[in-house]
Amino acid sequence: MNNILDIKNLSKTYYTLSGEVKALNNINFTINKGDFIAIVGTSGCGKSTLLNILAGIDKDYEGKIINNKCKIGYMLQQDALLPWLSILDNTMIGKKLGHNINNIYVLNLLKKYNLDDFKNKKPNCLSGGMKQRVALIRTLATNPDLLLLDEPFSALDYQTRLIVENDIYNIIKKEKKTAIIVTHDIGEAVAMADKVIVLSNRPASIINVYDIKLNNKIDPMNNRSDSNYNYYVNLIWKDLGINV
Repeated sequence: MNNILDIKNLSKTYYTLSGEVKALNNINFTINKGDFIAIVGTSGCGKSTLLNILAGIDKDYEGKIINNKCKIGYMLQQDALLPWLSILDNTMIGKKLGHNINNIYVLNLLKKYNLDDFKNKKPNCLSGGMKQRVALIRTLATNPDLLLLDEPFSALDYQTRLIVENDIYNIIKKEKKTAIIVTHDIGEAVAMADKVIVLSNRPASIINVYDIKLNNKIDPMNNRSDSNYNYYVNLIWKDLGINV
């Protein structure tokens, strides 16, 4: 079975003292093995709410999520590395949460992605980009089928962000993982993803879904120079009501 997660008629309403606030409205899409999907929308539209539901953190929703034996890993906006632990211990933290983690697999990941020399050091010795790589390896340590990434580059300056986009993209592709990234950065979505889902303002519904077809897809840095890159960026801007 190629589809690993089916989202059907998903809606979410928050109940507050001042009344009901609908966050998501009738969301439908399918995640297939090997997909790299970006979900874009304006700030506050409900992107992170959707990701929390897919991750199983928020169980109070309407509709169905059909999980075809899909194990999910969640990478948060902040790297959330524990400063008193070594890099290796941070990547192994899932063991303390009851996950079955293969030590050799994690050590190989650290070596493969140029972090082996830092494995016994503390996080304060690393750059922002290196911390994000460690955070991704910590997520990969549980060997998930699907990676959820919630604006993982938002805390980085623009230049570092472009470099780390490439790093994270290449790791995900090399490890043959399925991924969903939530971002408000349209250019980032088009540069990284194979498919972009565009959400409306709250309550979020799907405006459009684009299969990103570039002439010579390589990695996010190079993809920004592709002749079709601006075409998709402009389409999505218009979907979101931004003049171009």
